[in-house]
Amino acid sequence: MGRILGKLFLFLWLLGYYNVHSQQCPTLTSPLDGDIDVPVDNLIRWTPVDGIIGYLVSLGTTPGGGEIINRRSSGLNNFYQPEIGLPENTTVYVTISLFLPDAPILVCPLKVFTTVDITDPPECTTLSQPLDNEIEVSVDGNIKWNYAPGATNYLVSLGTSSGNYDIVENFETGNTIFYRPEQNLELDQTYFFRIIPFNENGEAVGCQEESFTTGVPTVRCESANFPMIMVPDKIALCRGTDGGSYQSTDRARGFRWIKINGDGTEEIVSETNLFEYETIGRYRLELFNTLTEFGASIECLVEKEFEVVYSEQPVIENVFVSRQNNALRIEISVTGAGEYEYALDNNDLSFQESPVFTNVEPGERMVFVRDKKGCGITERLIEKELSVRDFPTFFTPNGDGINDFWQYRKGDSNEINIEYIHIFDRYGNLLAQLDPLSTGWDGEYNGKQLPANDYWFKAISFSNKQITGHFSLKR
Repeated sequence: MGRILGKLFLFLWLLGYYNVHSQQCPTLTSPLDGDIDVPVDNLIRWTPVDGIIGYLVSLGTTPGGGEIINRRSSGLNNFYQPEIGLPENTTVYVTISLFLPDAPILVCPLKVFTTVDITDPPECTTLSQPLDNEIEVSVDGNIKWNYAPGATNYLVSLGTSSGNYDIVENFETGNTIFYRPEQNLELDQTYFFRIIPFNENGEAVGCQEESFTTGVPTVRCESANFPMIMVPDKIALCRGTDGGSYQSTDRARGFRWIKINGDGTEEIVSETNLFEYETIGRYRLELFNTLTEFGASIECLVEKEFEVVYSEQPVIENVFVSRQNNALRIEISVTGAGEYEYALDNNDLSFQESPVFTNVEPGERMVFVRDKKGCGITERLIEKELSVRDFPTFFTPNGDGINDFWQYRKGDSNEINIEYIHIFDRYGNLLAQLDPLSTGWDGEYNGKQLPANDYWFKAISFSNKQITGHFSLKR
């Protein structure tokens, strides 16, 4: 039983393979295979084939070639009309291929015929797009005409009045059946068009002029057609750089970035969403969407003037810290040509306009200052851990201008991290209380100079941290 089923399966597989690979090829019916003196405008037709999903047609001047038409689809139509006809007095090779379901394309055997030798000029032809006397014609399309059998070239003339071909006259299009003017036609204008087919035997005689009229757009910009414009009033050119760029996120069909020169003249510097610049000054952005009718477009435009201005990364000159009850007040002093905003302890989105922070919990803090226009962020640590290294080990109050005062070392950052300093003698007697912003201690107590000796200090930070140490007074 198994052997019988195996043979049956093999038979069915071979039958399917045979049906696919021995698909019947069509027979050429117009012209017939081997025909001669075939008209150059002959419709190529063949017998229909069942069970396929389409045809490919190639016409060549060499066996299997596609010099005239190369693998052109005709869908399921069992005919094909060459758009510009066939060459005269030529042997034409026809290849018809079949699209098969779930199988490779089947290329059928060649067919061949020979076209007639044309000895007369062609006849005149007529417009096909637009038609003669058609109105509301698009201003940007091709002008097309019907193929003139036997023609190998065409002379076309186009003008704005009858017999006056002021746009083009007797222009040779070659062996094509369309012409596209170099520039779009004007709206609401009547045009006059003449086509004269010709070949090696001469030109068609008595060809008549035809005409058509372009349309008039009726579209108008509505509020929904205008783009939104979001460019800021000022864009920064960061000092120390060769230039900058700004990429618009606005949605629009077109962009125009325009530089407004000092003498009032203007120049377009970009027509994409990317604006690159090297100089400060006045600029304008134009955004537009387009509406099209009859091939003509109108712009729905919005515009905004803005400035490119100098800006720069901020410089933190000082950070002033003072006590407010059980909290701190922090004020940041900066210099720079930009517009700045301020943050405390992080540089995410929590920036503020004011350089002052109140009710700040004591402890180590990081302040951030950011240029609003993107030229950089500067940061500084405040209320850092105190060290005895922050205080001098000696001073010499002898009036020579060198080491005459003893004071907390602020360092290059000019940071003030302490609230006050107490100075004691060796017996614990309080001799002075220093403001860290003052000049310092001059070695006197109650107006009298104290002797050279060792003295002690106690420094208290804004967060109530304490550090003690000693230093020498030398005379």
